[in-house]
Amino acid sequence: MLLTKRSNLLTTLAGLTLATLLSPSALALDEEEQAAKEEGMRLWGIHQWELMQPPLEIAAEAGDTEAMYYLGEANRLLSRGLSQAALDWYYQAALQGEPYAMLRLFDGGACELGDVCPENGDDWPQEALELTLPKAEAGDPEAMAALYHIYYYVEDPDEDEAMKWLHRAAEAGNVYSMNWLGELARNDERGYANDTERLEAAEVWFRKAAEAGYAPAMH
Repeated sequence: MLLTKRSNLLTTLAGLTLATLLSPSALALDEEEQAAKEEGMRLWGIHQWELMQPPLEIAAEAGDTEAMYYLGEANRLLSRGLSQAALDWYYQAALQGEPYAMLRLFDGGACELGDVCPENGDDWPQEALELTLPKAEAGDPEAMAALYHIYYYVEDPDEDEAMKWLHRAAEAGNVYSMNWLGELARNDERGYANDTERLEAAEVWFRKAAEAGYAPAMH
């Protein structure tokens, strides 16, 4: 069951948008660097995983954590696994505190197989938890959303904590979390008395996400 959950989470990680990533850019981009980043992300949106890399590299080399993460994603998708290039970009993003990059490194066995480990240990999910939990407790909606994923990855997975933080993120205005609660309700055939109740519960969250401007929920 846990492996299934993690597999599903990997799929959702692949669909993350800039708004859901936790770590801000390490440095402010100048106009040219920002334009390059935007072009790279436009190409990401249409699955141009090779063409997106040169412009994103401009932003990444300027210290942009999001660009680093998506360069990792592009190389992972192109190689269908954790290639050296993907590992290098994820690691750079992880060093900037990006928890989703840390989870990618864990899934690829970066520490066990490549000795690419956190500075103070050998457990990427635990590192992500320790960095992200204080931000969530301080009221950061993106950190709350990240904890949903992280709690499935730690050594002792805690679904109750994961769901608690997902709900908190949605209540704090995180549109990804609203939409994901809708997806979970729609697919939960055991948790509701009938299909009508299940679909109505899902629709509540989809509507909230759509009203907040989250395009994938507008269906």
